[in-house]
Amino acid sequence: MNGAEALVRTLLETGVDVCFANPGTSEMHFVAALDRVPGMRCVLGLFEGVVTGAADGYARIAGKPAATLLHLGPGLGNGLANLHNARRAEVPIVNVVGDHASYHLQYDTPLTSDIAGIAATVSHWVHSSAASDELPHDVANAVAAAGEAPGRVATLILPADVSWGECASGPAAAQPLARPRRAHDDAIEACAEALRSGEPAMIVLGGHIRDAEFELGARIAATAGARLAVETFATRLPWGAGTPQCERVTYLAEMAIEQLKNVRRLILVAAREPASFFAYPGVPGRIAHEECEVLVLAEPHQDRVDALERLAGALRLDPVEPPRSEFALPALPDSGALGTAVVGDVIAALLPEHTIVVDEGVTCGMEVFPRTRTARAHQWISQTGGAIGWGLPAAIGAAIAAPDRKVLCLEGDGSAMYTIQALWTMAREQLDVTVVLFANRDYAILQLEYLRVGAAGMGANARSMMHIGTPDIDFVALARSMGVTATRADDAAGFASQFAEAMAARGPRLIEVLMPAFNLG
Repeated sequence: MNGAEALVRTLLETGVDVCFANPGTSEMHFVAALDRVPGMRCVLGLFEGVVTGAADGYARIAGKPAATLLHLGPGLGNGLANLHNARRAEVPIVNVVGDHASYHLQYDTPLTSDIAGIAATVSHWVHSSAASDELPHDVANAVAAAGEAPGRVATLILPADVSWGECASGPAAAQPLARPRRAHDDAIEACAEALRSGEPAMIVLGGHIRDAEFELGARIAATAGARLAVETFATRLPWGAGTPQCERVTYLAEMAIEQLKNVRRLILVAAREPASFFAYPGVPGRIAHEECEVLVLAEPHQDRVDALERLAGALRLDPVEPPRSEFALPALPDSGALGTAVVGDVIAALLPEHTIVVDEGVTCGMEVFPRTRTARAHQWISQTGGAIGWGLPAAIGAAIAAPDRKVLCLEGDGSAMYTIQALWTMAREQLDVTVVLFANRDYAILQLEYLRVGAAGMGANARSMMHIGTPDIDFVALARSMGVTATRADDAAGFASQFAEAMAARGPRLIEVLMPAFNLG
């Protein structure tokens, strides 16, 4: 067998059976190997940002890495924004990036670039394979690196001659994954002492918030009389009826400062200390009060369930059952104008149980999250790195990871245009994804930020940089042209009817929701 075939076989041996791809000439032997090696699901994306964003969404739901197949440095570069998001989300991804044959690099042809340098900006592990016989071992190393807790981006560079060369060694077996490290005893005791102190305390959960740690964190908070919160953009979060009641750290710095102003003991569980997303004149970058003590119970790479169990024991208090979100559905509107509250209520009323919500709704989506607190139990994944164009691709990955579950993607119109090609992949793969696309014809978040940074009054030129109308983008026509059923809602009753229809059917669907203009200028 050649190197490419050994590579694919090793991926399968190590549990990686999905590959999101946008290949080129250097990767053709990998493509050919897909016909000779059964078992690998290969999904074509028409832009590399779709490929890498889909791998992120897949990893969040599947709990294991997918592979990506990218073409040389420019292909990797095109996928960089969503690899940045994946790195911030701490998810496992194995990138396979084709390169020129090793002996061809001397000619410095147009696509020659520093692939390792580009990869290093978003990868925890980068390696260029030097020989076909070494390739299976390199692939197993890449998968093991990606699987290191809590999840890492690993990039394997594949020269064309290594891909087509004969590999006598055969596929490599999976390497044992290292167990997450235990949190330090002194961290456990310090957090227990802080909770016993009687000072106002808050526990903040971050990253991959699974059921077990959510329950443990809530029980500890209730027992100690502390507040429970999740970070602003958690990688994954159980949500809806039956889940513990909690706060979410507010995105807007001024509101988050108010939210945390009375907290004197802030305990972080796989979460970063809350900070303002950007710097603003006269606004502190640190959200917590200067008199607030920040303690880290467990880092993201540590075993947070074990840490929480040990903290519960160290409190030496009788456990208290935490309050939970009750099941309560809002009434559906039969008339009226559209707004974020109405859209949130319709979604909350009709969302099926176990739905995966992919949130890149930006300003228009902010109100959906709190309004689904009492909806049927579901799961929420958020845009973690701030680089827009993530939502549509992530929905692809989530749907492939969980084909028996409905996926709902909340998407802003400006963000959608970064990776609109993702709709084509949804149609090609016939994925059960409903996209609620908020069309207000603006980069509304930028209008808000324009005021918050203290920029001068908004004139015509500044306004034009934040408006994406004239001409208006017809998302219904765009979606239909790529094979996705699409409709447009311009009032509350229309949206409720269309959303109900989408939730009752399978397959890709887009609803363009015409929202009021967000014009602060």
